[in-house]
Amino acid sequence: MPREWERTMRHRICGALAGIALLAAAPSAQADTKAGVDAWAQGDYARAMKVWLPLAEAGDADAQFNLGQAYKMGRGVPQDPNTALEWYRKAAAQGHSQAEDAYGLLLYQQNRRAEAMPSLLRSADRGEARAQYLVGIALFNGDLLPRDWMRAYALMTRASASGVEQASAALAQMDRYIPEHQRRDGLALAAAMEARKARAAGAAVAASSPSAPQPILRPAPSTKPIRSATLPPSQPAPSPVSAPSQAPASAPAPAAKPAPVSGGWQVQLGAFGETARAQAQWKTLTAKIPALAAAPHRLEPAGAMTRLLAGSLTTRAEADALCGKVKAAGADCIVKPR
Repeated sequence: MPREWERTMRHRICGALAGIALLAAAPSAQADTKAGVDAWAQGDYARAMKVWLPLAEAGDADAQFNLGQAYKMGRGVPQDPNTALEWYRKAAAQGHSQAEDAYGLLLYQQNRRAEAMPSLLRSADRGEARAQYLVGIALFNGDLLPRDWMRAYALMTRASASGVEQASAALAQMDRYIPEHQRRDGLALAAAMEARKARAAGAAVAASSPSAPQPILRPAPSTKPIRSATLPPSQPAPSPVSAPSQAPASAPAPAAKPAPVSGGWQVQLGAFGETARAQAQWKTLTAKIPALAAAPHRLEPAGAMTRLLAGSLTTRAEADALCGKVKAAGADCIVKPR
C-alpha cells in the first residue's frame, strides 16, 4: 500500500469511535451504574465519573468501558486517549465486546495498526462495521494481513450495507481489480456472515429471561464518523485462487424490469445493501445529469447487494463519456460490459 495513502488514511480515520453506547453494569452494581448513566445523560459528567470509578477499580467491565468513553471524549476528565485505551483494555480482557471494538479502533486511530489488528479482526467477525471496513482494506492491500480479495470484498460489502458510506466507494474501486468470480464468492460469503449474525442475535434474545435485570442503555455523545478514504490501486496477485462458490444465505433484492438490450456497454452507479437506497441514488443522479435521465436503468441483485446499472450503449467510448458526466457531477461509476 503506498506510503502517501497510508498517511492520508491515518489522518482520515480520526473520530472513528462514534456511536458506542454507555452500558449499565452487572445486576449487583446496576443501581449505582444507573445513577452514573443518568448523570451522564444530564451532562453531569463529573458526577458520573465519581459513580463509575470505584466500580471500575473493583473490576466491573461496564464501568471500565464507560470510563474509557469519558477519557476518550474528555467528558468529566481531561481528554486522555492513553487512559481511555487502558480502561478499554481492562474491560475487553473480561469479554466486553464493545470495549474491544473501541480499543481496536482507537489504537488504529493512533497509528498503532499492528497492535490494533487482532482486536479489529475479532470485531469484524462480530459484525462491527467500521472494523470490517478497516480489515477489508488491509486484506485487499495485503497490509498487516495476507492478501485475500474474496474476504476483503465480503467485509467491505457488509460494511457498506451497515451504512459505512466510504465502504461503498471502496467497493467500486475493488470492482476494478478483483476478478468477477472472487467478487461473486465474496458476496456469497457476505450473505453467510449476515445470516450468522442474525442467528447469533436470535439466540441471544431467546436466551434472555424476561425477569432478568436488563442493562440500561444511553448513547454516548457522538464524534465525527470515519471520513472517506480512497482505496489505492493494487496489482492483482499472481494466479489468484478463489474459494468455492456458495449459495447466498439470504434472498437477493428484487430486480427492476430489465431494460431492452440494444448495446453492449453500461455503467454501474453503485452497489447498495437496500433496494430503496439504489432507487434513491438513481433519482438523485438523474436530477443532476440530463444525459443519465435519458438512459435505461435496472437494479441487478448480486448476493446481499443490489447494483444500480444504467445505459445500453453501443461502444465503450459512449459508456466512458456517460461515466465521465457522472464523475463530473461528483458521483462514482464503473464502465462494464452488458
